[in-house]
Amino acid sequence: MTIELSIIPCRSDNYAYIVKDAPTGAVTLVDAPEAAPILEALKVAGVKLDGILLTHHHEDHIAGVAEIRARTGAKVIGAAADAHRLPPLDVALEPGNQIQIGSDAVQVLDVPGHTVGHLAYYFPQSGMVFTGDSLMSWGCGRLFEGSPEQMLASLRRLAALPDGIIVCSGHEYTEANGRFALHLEPDNPALKSRMRETLTRRNRGEPSVPSTLALEKATNPFLRADDPDLKAALGLPSTASALDVFTKARQAKDQF
Repeated sequence: MTIELSIIPCRSDNYAYIVKDAPTGAVTLVDAPEAAPILEALKVAGVKLDGILLTHHHEDHIAGVAEIRARTGAKVIGAAADAHRLPPLDVALEPGNQIQIGSDAVQVLDVPGHTVGHLAYYFPQSGMVFTGDSLMSWGCGRLFEGSPEQMLASLRRLAALPDGIIVCSGHEYTEANGRFALHLEPDNPALKSRMRETLTRRNRGEPSVPSTLALEKATNPFLRADDPDLKAALGLPSTASALDVFTKARQAKDQF
């Protein structure tokens, strides 16, 4: 890894991420749920913020942008398609773009579902992906704007990245998401092991994020839509399509 990662708790259950590129010293923030804790973290670290990457337009991911920009002069970077509902953008991105951040040529990924303009940011050299509320720790975002087809395609796009990468998502939802996964498959040993690790981290006062893509692929029900065991747990036949499995799992989670 060429970056130093700081996880900043914000609001009630949000996370922002400060990314410092060690070789160049470039400092980037991913999402800005509120200004005060982020500005304090920057002050304690003694670093100057260069840019703010936004994953999507929801208030709990952008509320701190105006104050942080005013205090730091950082450039605001986000989706061109959502420019009308994001803070004013200095750099407007399209899916498939690359943006140089420090030593890393960051890939801009289209991940609609939670919202239709949602982006994720993949740092290939550093082995990290910032997924906001698309792929979440042990879950995925609620479908406020997009369709099941869109979210499943987004998750498969993320699942195609290297297994060893670190997944940085936007909320402290792991335990709640895990309880749903265990509700579906209470005897699954991988799920039970992950819950033990999650509770250990939370009991130490540590964030349960980030996770790894390999762990998500092994335990996250929304990345296991082709798994026969999950199909059976949802009461679906072995011939059920991945879309049918995902859709039923998402509906079950919404009602859990």
